[in-house]
Amino acid sequence: MDEMLLDVQELTHCFRLGRNRVLRAVDGVSFQMRKGEIFGLVGESGSGKSTTAKCVMNILRPTGGKIRYLGVNICDPKQFRAHRELLQTSRQMIFQDSTSSLNPRMTVAEIISEPMSIHHIRPPRGSLRAEAAFQLKCVGMDPGYLDKRPPELSGGQRQRVAIARALSMGPELLVADEPIASLDVSIQAQIINLFKHLQREHGFTFLFIAHDLAVVRYLCDRVGVMFQGKLVELAPAAELFARPLHPYTQALLSAIPIPDPRRERARVIQRFDPAGFSREGVWTEASPGHLVLRKEKDT
Repeated sequence: MDEMLLDVQELTHCFRLGRNRVLRAVDGVSFQMRKGEIFGLVGESGSGKSTTAKCVMNILRPTGGKIRYLGVNICDPKQFRAHRELLQTSRQMIFQDSTSSLNPRMTVAEIISEPMSIHHIRPPRGSLRAEAAFQLKCVGMDPGYLDKRPPELSGGQRQRVAIARALSMGPELLVADEPIASLDVSIQAQIINLFKHLQREHGFTFLFIAHDLAVVRYLCDRVGVMFQGKLVELAPAAELFARPLHPYTQALLSAIPIPDPRRERARVIQRFDPAGFSREGVWTEASPGHLVLRKEKDT
């Protein structure tokens, strides 16, 4: 678990909104992921989580910074071309909207086996259909669904097919961009438990993007909190939830609903004023493994 898989250093990505306007969606973000861990990236909509994930997957080209995956600088076009096969097969992504990420004209069997066909990978179980059936069973679906198409499936079933497709490649790194946000609450719980089970079984490294902090607390080993493109706090999950240090993290955690009605009525939600947010803060280590972005005068 100590071997480094992903090293993101000072990642920056800007979107041009016009001739004279630039949005800095990700601003100097740095974090590392060790092999076998589940790392959560949280924050409200527009905080830069998804943009960070897309840069990690080479869907977007970063404006600045470096991303090293298994020692390969994936931001360097020359290194990317030299290791293209490794990068395309050992990293897989699951998107939020399974409806748009699955081809409605393909069968479930074709969807799951498509990556193996593209990369000319010999199916471990003899045939593409047998491999698709095995992967489908791994995500809790009956092989009877192999000949169905996405419009015939429920939202939870489509997301399970998307997970099966990603796992068919035996990835080292799995990136999930809010994979349960569009699902019903009961289905969300099933998918999260499935993720936890599959990660134990396969041992892949998991970058989990979410805004639901209760899910992140249950699933993740470490958590990074983003606000306006900046990483403002990073800590082991238990430490972050027990002792949040950044005012934005404190506000996020105070908004988590409490199942007990009496405690819920007494809950005080903290407010965070974005006007007081310093983008030029100093990244400091409050305790081993617990880092926070502080105003320079507070350090």
